Amino acid sequence: MADEVAVLGFNLSMFDIRVRIALTEKGVKYEYKEEDLVNTKSALLLQMNPIHKKVPVLIHNGKPICESLIIVEYIDEVWKEKAPLLPTDPYQRAQARFWAKFVDDKVHEVAKRIWTGKVGEHEADKKELIENLKHLEDFLGDKSYFGGDKFGFVDIALIPFYKWFSSYEKVGNFKLDCPKIILWGERCLKNVESVSKFLSHEKDVYEFVQMYRKMTGMD
Repeated sequence: MADEVAVLGFNLSMFDIRVRIALTEKGVKYEYKEEDLVNTKSALLLQMNPIHKKVPVLIHNGKPICESLIIVEYIDEVWKEKAPLLPTDPYQRAQARFWAKFVDDKVHEVAKRIWTGKVGEHEADKKELIENLKHLEDFLGDKSYFGGDKFGFVDIALIPFYKWFSSYEKVGNFKLDCPKIILWGERCLKNVESVSKFLSHEKDVYEFVQMYRKMTGMD
């Protein structure tokens, strides 16, 4: 019997995009169910993720898996026919997990304080975000992708944020000085079909950011 696979997501969610890229890289067919996170969350989402009540959720043969990095690892472990997303070497695998978590803790969380907060109140966050992207540039080095010659786990973790960079800059009124990351992002878009297929458009991201800021009274 074929696997039944569904994804509960929101098309502008960086975390949702991670899951869809991973499934596509593994050649897994799935049903995509868009959630309305602004108004009313579906009964299915609340049933499948009662703890956090957020996307993405992968539903595999009726069983939910939550949290995007955990989902990507699950996809990598279950569908082994295609090349692995995580390195096979234990040390390199641990490093990949470290840097993927770094993206969540030191890129996403810091950037979120900028684009959801009051203008002019996040000078320290802007400096920290640039610093953290520099750390990622150092890890990338001269490699094509974070894992070497192949697009993999850390690339999947970071690439959905690429089209959010301009919104961070507009809201924060600053410039992200990370030329290696920019070149890496363009390389991913050019060479990895799943990235070009699912990555958000900058215009859509900025419109969502503006809407969110008006809803929360920041603008």
